[in-house]
Amino acid sequence: MSQYTLNRAQLAQICSSQVWQRSMELSAPFENQKALRDAANKAFDLLEEHDWLEAFAGHPMIGDLSTLQAKYAQAKELSKEEQSSVQHASQDTLVALLELNQQYVKTFGFIFIVCATNKSADEMLRLLKSRLTNSRNTELLNAAKEQRAISSIRMEAYV
Repeated sequence: MSQYTLNRAQLAQICSSQVWQRSMELSAPFENQKALRDAANKAFDLLEEHDWLEAFAGHPMIGDLSTLQAKYAQAKELSKEEQSSVQHASQDTLVALLELNQQYVKTFGFIFIVCATNKSADEMLRLLKSRLTNSRNTELLNAAKEQRAISSIRMEAYV
């Protein structure tokens, strides 16, 4: 039976919340993939709003490809892969994504978080538009749910 242990750099690529990373380190080693996922979920359950905001800050803004290239080196390759459909979007869609992302940040105080894997840029734009009408609390919960999904996909790279 294999045991799984992820180092701090790997954990940082999965989720940039320090509380989440410390919880995962304290829970290691993991006896199997299920134990790893269970520990990740328990670690997410510990997060408070400021921890979630720290996790969200580790993501590039959807549609802002220059951010992908310049700012988030820790998860750059993962983010590029996750957002690959955005790279093939029309200029109009990219401009709309950027403008609405900026509006989202002004409205909620954090970037739009969505699990972009297998979603087209147009689909992400529709999701972004629909979520702009939510309350901040609803969006915090939506973003946390998306963060969990993104992290789950990223964990698969290590197991």
